[in-house]
Formats: sequence, structure tokens, C-alpha cells
Amino acid sequence: MTLAPALRDAAFRWIADDPDPDTRLELQTVVARAMGGDTAAADELADRMAGPLTFGTAGLRGPVRAGPNGMNRAVVIRTTAGLAAWLKANGHVGTVFVGRDARHGSEGFAAAAAGVLAAAGFTVRVLPGPLPTPVLAFLVKRHGAVAGVQITASHNPPADNGYKLYLAGGGQIVPPEDREIEAAIRGVPAAVSVPSSDDHLPVSDAEVDEYLRRVASLPRGTARDLRVALTPMHGVGGATAVEALRRAGFTDVRVVREQAVPDPAFPTVAFPNPEEPGAADRLLALAAAEDADLAIALDPDADRCALGVRERDGSWRMLRGDETGVLLGSLVLSTTDSPDPLVATTIVSSSLLRSIAAAHGARYAETLTGFKWLVRAGEGLVFAYEEALGNCVDPAAVNDKDGISAAVVACDLAAGLKASGRTLLDALDQLALDHGLHLTDQVSLRFTDLSRIGALMARLRAQPPEGFAFEDLLPGADVVRLTRDGVRVVVRPSGTEPKLKAYLEVVEPVPDDLPSARDRAGTRLAELRAQVSELLS
Repeated sequence: MTLAPALRDAAFRWIADDPDPDTRLELQTVVARAMGGDTAAADELADRMAGPLTFGTAGLRGPVRAGPNGMNRAVVIRTTAGLAAWLKANGHVGTVFVGRDARHGSEGFAAAAAGVLAAAGFTVRVLPGPLPTPVLAFLVKRHGAVAGVQITASHNPPADNGYKLYLAGGGQIVPPEDREIEAAIRGVPAAVSVPSSDDHLPVSDAEVDEYLRRVASLPRGTARDLRVALTPMHGVGGATAVEALRRAGFTDVRVVREQAVPDPAFPTVAFPNPEEPGAADRLLALAAAEDADLAIALDPDADRCALGVRERDGSWRMLRGDETGVLLGSLVLSTTDSPDPLVATTIVSSSLLRSIAAAHGARYAETLTGFKWLVRAGEGLVFAYEEALGNCVDPAAVNDKDGISAAVVACDLAAGLKASGRTLLDALDQLALDHGLHLTDQVSLRFTDLSRIGALMARLRAQPPEGFAFEDLLPGADVVRLTRDGVRVVVRPSGTEPKLKAYLEVVEPVPDDLPSARDRAGTRLAELRAQVSELLS
């Protein structure tokens, strides 16, 4: 097989413009193999050069590797130079915070971003080591920064890294800013020509402490008798979470030893995402062994929080994101001092929060998926959640999902319930009695051929299933909704992974006893899941 000259020349240009000798050598090796007739290498080279990475949910994500379609120093340098140009062109001059997680490449990528911003004339503040993403979001808002850059791939597989961008106010970027910044990146010269400077300042421990003080102040109850099992899932949230809980008065915290220290290889989990089957097995085993009252799993950059509970038969399970969301939302609404509170969730989350808000006389909003939309739901926002384990319990301080503050508030709720002889499951049962039983589930299909996702969405629009009302949700959004009495299905492509997702909800009235209603709803949900799985096959 002969390597296409255009592909070969593009690779040589990238190598010449790459300031990192390691990635230059990496790409040279792939090119040499491809030129030698290695078909797999030629395919790999085509994939590496197919970029550039584009802004998806909040920024860039991709495999750590050489080439424009990967995360590397050259891509970070050019991305940051484009960001700096866009900020200046729009009159945003001032402080930018730069943080990172502990993934492969994160330290070098953060240093590269800080250097470009400093050379461009910004006051650059670099966080002291790998820290949770919510700490950066907090500092951006707290100190009135014009932007914040966090090097992280959140819960992606170990081979990935990413570039998460916050703008003034501490919220994630939204259109049209993302496309405008991409256009600015395209106008940036070669990475090797972008100026860099070491003239940046470290964020002090005292400034990080501001975040801890704020989070520790969130509990409204007085009960503190609670044993917690916790895992940071090899990520950067462990020490911060334990310290935040300690300051809030929750001192009996047992951490999963094998997952306590940041490790970019994520050796005990295939996908470091608490949503993935099996990811929380070690946490639940620890909770059972230590007779814990509550289990908490953070994702690797600690912006997501999953809760585990002991069933009435003594076994342990993780709550669904919708269950955690309505529990925390109900608590926030019952304790807020806002005169006109607003709560928000997404179009794919459970509809239960709407009923809870109405019972509290609060306003309710639904947005597209993603916290970049949720935190912009409206004035007076006191709580927002998405079913993918994201919770914002303190939008006045952090304009994004925050797993650390959610964990503290969850402990406040669990401790208060324990003091009255109740559990989180009892609280969920009460919500079902008050508002009807809402059961949710998800069908998630992963693809290597991304064209199949578009084809399935097109087929669904052309031939919606009989018996459902069909609706294309929101202009320009690739989301469809199917509804019938007490049943809702929302289908959309994932914004961060090569997946097609269907979100299922069944609502069952509780006119008699809850166990009977749960059996009926469970049967309906299983039937719906089978129907949707066949529909999307």
C-alpha cells in the first residue's frame, strides 16, 4: 500500500511545527511504518491527522497522542493561543486560572496553557498540583476571572485527556463562543511559533482553603453520626473530599484503599465512571465490610457524585443519578432561604423534580443536557442536577456540577434521616407516595462506526414507533422524545462518548400500597427497555 502524498505531507508539516520532541518522534515513527507499507500504521496516521479536536461538552477530549486529532502539547498550545486571541478580541482581559487532574500529560499540558496565556498578557494563576475541577470553577467565579482552564478528561478511559474551559462567572462555554474560539484557533500560527512565558503565579493554599470553607458550611442539619465509605476512583478528589467532610463534622470516613491515590492508569476500573457496571464494586464491598451508613463514589475529577445505599435485605446498591438528584433537590428546597427559588434538570432526567418543586412553591426549568445549560436556567437558581450523576447544590459558589459539595450535602441528609430512624430509601419511598413512583433506566449503545449513530437517529425520525407521540426537541438539538401515558423515552447521541443513549421513564400512581406499585412499574419499565433496545438495534 502506498501512503497518500497529501497525508504524508500533512504529517511532516505537523512534525516540523511540533515543539515537543517526544511527540515529534512518536509521529515520525508512525509515518515511517506507514511509508514502509504497514496498513495498520497508515490507518492510524489517517486517524491522527483527521483532526483537529473540536469543542464538545465544555471543551476538548481525546486520546493522548501526537497529531492534531489527539491531546498533546502542540494542540494545547494552539488551543490556548486561540482562546487568548478570542478573549482579547472580546475585551476580556484579566486573570485566568489554570488547573489540572493527575492523568497522563496533565502537568505538562497545564504548564503549556499557563505559558501561552502569560505571554499573551493575562494574569495567570496556576493551581498547586492536581485538584478537583470544582475547585477551579469556584476560583474563577470567586475572584472574577475572565476564564479558567482545567486539564482533565473527567471519567473518560485512561488513554484520554482533555481541556475544559470556563468563562467569566465560572460557567462552561456555550454556543456561539465555542465555535468562535474554534475559528480563532484555526487562525493561530504553528505551535512552535506561539510565544510562552513563565510569568505566572501559583494559587495559594489559603485560596484553595476558601473552597473548603464554603463547602463545609453547606450542611443545615445538626446530626453528624454517620459512617461513610468513599472512593475517588483513582482520581484527584479523595483528599479534598475527606477534608471537606471533616470540616463539616463528618469524621468517620473509610476510603477504598486501592483507589485512594491518584493513578492515571486507573488499574482497578476499566472505565473510571461510577455509572459503569462494576465500577463501584470495591466501594460497595467496603461499605458492607465497615457497616457504613452511606457510600460515596466520585469520578476522577470529582465533579460527579454517586451514592450507594444498603437495601432492606442488607445488600448494597448504587442509587441512580435521578434518585440522588431528587433527594438532594428536595433537601435544598426544604432548607433554602431564597424567596423565589428555581430548580432545574435536563430533558433526559426524571420528571419527579417538577412535582417536588411545585409542592414547595418553587419554579422549575428543563434544559438541554449538560451543566453549561443548567447553570443558565434562570435567576434564583438554588439547585440543578442531571441524571449522569451531576449535582449543583450551591450555584452561588460553583456554577457547575460539584461532587465534593454534593457529597457533603448528601451526608447532611443521610445523617439527619439516621437520627430520626430513617434512611435515604425511606425518603425515596416518601417522595413516591407524595408524587407517584418514577422509575428510570437507560439503554446505551457504544459504536466504533459513528455514522451508525446518525443513521439510527434518521431512521427513528422517519419511522417513529407506533403508539407513541413523537417530538423533535428544541430547534437544532439532535434529541427526540417519545411519549404515551405514564411513559417517556428520550433518545440522543452522547456529547462526550461514541454512544447513542435512550433515557426511559415510567410513572406509576400509588393508589394502594407502594410494593404493588413498584412491581407494576418495574414490569412496565422492563417491557419498555426491551422495546427500545429492539427499536435501536
